[in-house]
Amino acid sequence: MESFIAWLFLAFLVTELAVESLLNEANMRHLGRQWREGRLPDLFAASISRDTHEKSVRYAVARGRFARWSAIYGAGLTLWVLFGGVLPWVDSLCRGAGASLPVPEAGGVLFCLTVGGIFAVMSLPLKIYATFVLEERFGFNKTDARTFVMDRVKGTVLAVLLGVPFLYGVLWLMKATGAYWWVYVFGFIFTFQGLMMVIYPTLIAPLFNRFSPVTDDSLRDAIAELARRVGLRAGGIYTMDGSKRSGHSNAYFTGLGKAKRIVLFDTLLQQLDRNQLLSVLAHEMGHYKQRHVLKSLGLSAVFLLAGLWVLSVLIDYPPLFRTFRLDEPAHHTALVIFSLISGPFTFWLAPFMNRISRRHEYEADGFATRLLEDGKPLEEALVALTVNNLSHPTPHPWYSAYHDSHPTTLERVHAIRAAGAGPAGDAAVAGTAAG
Repeated sequence: MESFIAWLFLAFLVTELAVESLLNEANMRHLGRQWREGRLPDLFAASISRDTHEKSVRYAVARGRFARWSAIYGAGLTLWVLFGGVLPWVDSLCRGAGASLPVPEAGGVLFCLTVGGIFAVMSLPLKIYATFVLEERFGFNKTDARTFVMDRVKGTVLAVLLGVPFLYGVLWLMKATGAYWWVYVFGFIFTFQGLMMVIYPTLIAPLFNRFSPVTDDSLRDAIAELARRVGLRAGGIYTMDGSKRSGHSNAYFTGLGKAKRIVLFDTLLQQLDRNQLLSVLAHEMGHYKQRHVLKSLGLSAVFLLAGLWVLSVLIDYPPLFRTFRLDEPAHHTALVIFSLISGPFTFWLAPFMNRISRRHEYEADGFATRLLEDGKPLEEALVALTVNNLSHPTPHPWYSAYHDSHPTTLERVHAIRAAGAGPAGDAAVAGTAAG
């Protein structure tokens, strides 16, 4: 049975790697062919020069090549941890260390944190290359070595401060609540996630970035007026020093209840004019008004509960543990094994999740267009962000469906015009898409 489990996992892992690799290679060939043929939708003809188009292709291809090797590296790392004797070695060390501590489940907590630490350390070369080579080459990296190191240090401290009580709570519930432990653990994890959404904007995010209230009175008043019309009570409107780390731009809502904040990257303020900026914020408000966050939380809750139930079925199955060279079942090792093997078994869900996310993006675009009674600023903002972030406007459709949680800019503009202009808009967009 151990051999069957091992081969079954390997089959799914190889299938996942093959699917993602084939889509990645297809996308890189697709982009290269578009560049050689000089094909670019009319929507971008006035916004993207030939040099910028070429740079966006080179950026996408460079990221594709990096994804190629990082996927292989990640798969190799997972196989080494699962089959290379790492888990029993770490378990032995942590059980010994935990036995000397007066806290129950200390060994299990140490085990989970140590395995997570191994992955974090072994992934550092990829993060360093992505930040200081790939992003630097295309002018996006603004992170210096000190900021990079301090981010890692702060992240490690937070992982310990938050991870220890979280893991202790999970392991204690698994031991103390009987056969239906997975229901109690679900409630604990879901509550913990809600708590993080409340404290993240005010306590955690400021450890990494500086947040300042918007100083432009007219812009702040315009944003507040939009929020009032939507019925959104935000705890404040802030700019974030995103340029401290990257030239990419974004805007988002974060938090729950009184902790809700509207956050604008400082790079976004530099790249968009006022109407375009308001359209982006109206889009984000659309997510709030359409209850997309709550819907996403509900869907994640369903998957979490299902995953915990599956874990409850496997948690006392000795062959599963012997497959990965562990002598006997244990709650802490079950958590780690399940977290490592679940990805390859569920990777095929990605396009379905992206389809839901894409539908939410279309709905938020439609809401912004209706709120502002004009879709033009949002169109212009989407095109400007595509150009400034070197996001290639026409990726391979299969690659995009699998990887991208947002529709392409061309697809979003098509939907905005079709919704806002009726048949005439459909005809206009058809001409744009044909280009």
